[in-house]
Amino acid sequence: MEFLFSDHVLDTDRRELWRSGAQIAVEPQVFDLLTYLIQNRDRVVSKDDLFAAVWAGRIVSDSTLATRINAARRAVGDSGEQQKLIRTVARKGVRFVGAVRLRAAAGQAALSPDQRPDRQLTAARALASSKRPAIAVLPFVNMSGEPDQDYFSDGISEDIITALSKLRWFFVVARNSSFAYKGKSVHIKQIGDELGVGYVIEGSVRKEGARVRITAQLNDVTTGSHLWAERYDREVADVFAVQDEITEAIVATIEPQLYAAENFRARRKAPESLDAWDLVMRALSHFWRMTREDNVVAQELLERAIGLDPNYAQALAVLAVSHIFGAQMGWENAAAATPIAERASLAAIHADSEDAWAHLARGSVNPYLGRLDDALAAFAVALRLNPNFSLAHGFYGLVLTWTGQSREGGEAARRALRLSPRDPFSAIYYGVAGYTAFVERDYAEAIGLCREAIRQRADFAGAHRVLTAAAGMAGEGEFAAAALKELRRVQPNISLHWVGTQLPFRFKEPELSHFLDGLRRAGLD
Repeated sequence: MEFLFSDHVLDTDRRELWRSGAQIAVEPQVFDLLTYLIQNRDRVVSKDDLFAAVWAGRIVSDSTLATRINAARRAVGDSGEQQKLIRTVARKGVRFVGAVRLRAAAGQAALSPDQRPDRQLTAARALASSKRPAIAVLPFVNMSGEPDQDYFSDGISEDIITALSKLRWFFVVARNSSFAYKGKSVHIKQIGDELGVGYVIEGSVRKEGARVRITAQLNDVTTGSHLWAERYDREVADVFAVQDEITEAIVATIEPQLYAAENFRARRKAPESLDAWDLVMRALSHFWRMTREDNVVAQELLERAIGLDPNYAQALAVLAVSHIFGAQMGWENAAAATPIAERASLAAIHADSEDAWAHLARGSVNPYLGRLDDALAAFAVALRLNPNFSLAHGFYGLVLTWTGQSREGGEAARRALRLSPRDPFSAIYYGVAGYTAFVERDYAEAIGLCREAIRQRADFAGAHRVLTAAAGMAGEGEFAAAALKELRRVQPNISLHWVGTQLPFRFKEPELSHFLDGLRRAGLD
């Protein structure tokens, strides 16, 4: 459908905006906002309407919303002062007030036969039946108006393809296939059909002088909704360093978003129709909640997945990690959990030695076997396979600290937070950073970091233990007593004996004595 207004044509099928015969570059989210306003021009559109339609129900800041509305105005030659087409209605919302005519589009943009050969369609059908969800990364649009800057926008897209390809749980369409869409306005539904993918990543790059703005968004092909979007503003002192930094940030953030989307899909299926992949996604959603009850549910779902596919590396790896995490939280006895986790982690590596989660699982088990050096080696392999694996960085930081390398451990935990600040496991990263601060005798910093971990996950026993010990060592008697009360609530079996016998850092003195001293001063016996 084409909407004609003023001297503009908005083609919703091709996702193109034209003015006086010239195409206007519009960011995807701005295009969606403009389309929604035009389609609902008979009424005032509220903020909540825009959140639901353009941001898939996610609430964004007023400044972000204002930025997108102003961008839509600029795209159609309007401004906040004139408001001749897009008018703000005080305390109500916005409305498109221009005169609009409708015209059926001549046809949808399509790839030429040489760009869409039969073998690509065959690959699309194969992907559609694959167990792994598939993703296409489209070439990022160069919004700078300088063709010689294409190398930078193309480089971002290529690096994201390379980094996502390290995630064994997803299939990423090769560069040559996704780059066939460069310079074309093709609806994501058509791209999904042609490439056989369920998700599409797109974005833009605008470089002006010494600054660059990069936008990226993750789209669900089935629903057409935006699952995630972000903007990055950077100084361009070193082009390749900026490219690497943005790629890391995008990939680390997108991974948990994909897991969440897959869990949402699985939850809409009938229980009897769930396959092994669905069960793992459901299990992850429970594991992230970091409660005893959810950990048990996660393990039950993972056992069902393994029952369907005994060589399913992902299910085996997550099962191993969940048992070790249960031991760390005091939900399981370490002596009973360790053999189960060890068998599952070895089976995961045997099933897929290139899966970073499998090596994360092995690294998690090794400290409970007294093999701290082997644990560090396993985490190093996991991070070589997936350098943007935030959970591996967090666990690596913990074991580094157990081995007396607290400075390096703190750096690893903070890197996990930088990579994925909205990660479901970010409470763990704050807790690890808090523990490294405790080891460094910076008790105020340890208290602050553990408070943030507990704010995110109120029942995170690991953070409660460090908070209590730090308060005890800081001599804050009243606060330490209150912290100990909360610790006993989340971990009723806590005692000095439990700490001394159930946690792996018992293999490395003097840190055990230091930690026990803090808990003892807080009143734990």
